[in-house]
Amino acid sequence: MKMTRTEFLWKFTETFNEQQLEAIQTIEGPVLLLAVPGSGKTTVLIHRLGYMILCEEIPVERILTVTYTVAATRDMEERFQTVFGSYCDRLPEFRTINGICAKIISEYGNRIGKQPFELITEEKRLGRILAEILKNNGTAFPTEGDIRSAKTLITYCKNMMLSMEEIEKLGKSEGVALKPVFEQYNAYLRSNRLMDYDDQMIYAYRMLKQDGGLLQAYRDRYPYLCVDEAQDTSKIQHEIIGLLAGQNGNLFMVGDEDQSIYGFRAAYPEALLHFEKNHEKANVLVMNKNYRSNAVIVEAADRLIQRNKLRHEKIMTASRERGEEILYPEVNTRANQYAYLLRVAESCQTQTAVLYRDNESVLPLIDRLERNQLPYRMKSVDMNFFTHPVVNDIKNILLFALNPFDTQLFLQIYYKCKTYLKKNQAELLCRISEEKEIPLLEAVDYLESISGMVRGKCKSLQTNLRKMIKEDPGKALFRIEAPLGYGEYMERNGMDQNKLFILKMLAVNEGSVHGFLQRLTYLNDYLKEKKSYGKEPFILSTIHSSKGLEYEQVYLLDVCDGVFPATQGKNSPITREEAQRQREEERRLFYVGITRAREQLHIFRIKNESSCFLKELMEEEKTKEEKPKAYVKKRKI
Repeated sequence: MKMTRTEFLWKFTETFNEQQLEAIQTIEGPVLLLAVPGSGKTTVLIHRLGYMILCEEIPVERILTVTYTVAATRDMEERFQTVFGSYCDRLPEFRTINGICAKIISEYGNRIGKQPFELITEEKRLGRILAEILKNNGTAFPTEGDIRSAKTLITYCKNMMLSMEEIEKLGKSEGVALKPVFEQYNAYLRSNRLMDYDDQMIYAYRMLKQDGGLLQAYRDRYPYLCVDEAQDTSKIQHEIIGLLAGQNGNLFMVGDEDQSIYGFRAAYPEALLHFEKNHEKANVLVMNKNYRSNAVIVEAADRLIQRNKLRHEKIMTASRERGEEILYPEVNTRANQYAYLLRVAESCQTQTAVLYRDNESVLPLIDRLERNQLPYRMKSVDMNFFTHPVVNDIKNILLFALNPFDTQLFLQIYYKCKTYLKKNQAELLCRISEEKEIPLLEAVDYLESISGMVRGKCKSLQTNLRKMIKEDPGKALFRIEAPLGYGEYMERNGMDQNKLFILKMLAVNEGSVHGFLQRLTYLNDYLKEKKSYGKEPFILSTIHSSKGLEYEQVYLLDVCDGVFPATQGKNSPITREEAQRQREEERRLFYVGITRAREQLHIFRIKNESSCFLKELMEEEKTKEEKPKAYVKKRKI
């Protein structure tokens, strides 16, 4: 159905501002649209597609829109159908990058007469493959956390197109044998004619590079290419998009490097910063007006993000009036945050979200909400905490205290508890214990090959373990950390101290070690089954999962140095440049959290805990000057 420009704008865009209208009508050539939080990005993208089809009469089949997730694909299809379904015979094509890569691989296979590799979609199958490879590379008892970490690193390597030298360097910084694991994992997949989702992109990229005819066929098929959430797109995804669009093709990229928060998944916001350099005739547009949050929140968020250097120069402005000031409830300890939020949950009537950097931060609150039978819903329930090495070690020590005959547990903990036993001595202890049917640490009396000092350390461990099972779990955790020496082990290996803090918070309401272990199992099982939807007004979510959403009230949890922002472990030496990149991503995450709030923002201040982000935010509030009305469209690269 053909429409004139005037008719389209009158019918569909009567309330749109000039920036939005410019983005909708800029169709030809490479275009980068920088859209700040709450500026109507998805709405503009949908209406731009409608404008292309109805006013410019571009055939639907010649437009491809690439989205970041399958859920985003469905959402955009539904929104387009709602607005333009009665005006268009067919929907334009919406696909994830993996969806388009699957098409490329299939067509390439048909061109050369070969069957493509099988795509592994089952995570458990991939987990089994990686578990065996990890065992062959020094991880005797790979946990779910070990397997998940290995998969995340492999995904990062493939998406960032790292060389083997870079992979080896990354492995050293992470303290894992990444290079051999990476090589053996890929060799297994190739020898079995398999590929994972990351390989799907690598193979599609190579096919487009090698087969000029295939590449040209795709350029001819989709001369208009739109990309949503461009700041979350990885390096190889940008390379594929660049090939499909060509240097001066009709590429429309929507994103905001200030909201790039998926560095661990290899998000590559640099592609936005270098857009003009990579596309000579590029047009950079800005939508800088936030329609979501009140002006107080918008101004604070903008002042904060201005501290980042790796960004386009732009100023976010508010369309709404000033509302309530940002509140900074002060608590004496991190633990007091949970009691405060429990009271909020008890009286919660309006939409209220508790946001946090990592899922584990909210575990003590979930524990208390469950005990008090208070209703809530969670946006994300992916919980790696229960399989983390620190948590596994603590559980294993407690379980060994309850069962001092268990040789498998002993072999996993003896060198972490200051026994100073050598591996062959520990294995000999296990044999003596089994032969004589006595507790493992009593077997030291029959072991002549150890020094008096080592014998004394083993006896001390035995004494502490015996006392531990009669104490409340809080005291037991203290014994593990201090007298048993696990705290020193964590320090030596640069392990995450926050895991131990969370365990202490979960131990508060349990009276025995056995009850504490049961509670951990219950919470783990419960969260695996917890539905991530509902109508309860009290909402728990990571900031990552809240991206694209908005809430009446927001509470930011655990805003303290070492937790948010997170810090690098001792085993991860990094350059000053990399440290700056990591700090800027943490600041972007904080910025995204702030801009989820519509009416009221609460950020906890914890006594005796430093917080660089709170300091930045509050310093800026004290020294703020009159906000400039104009904005700079782009940064010169």
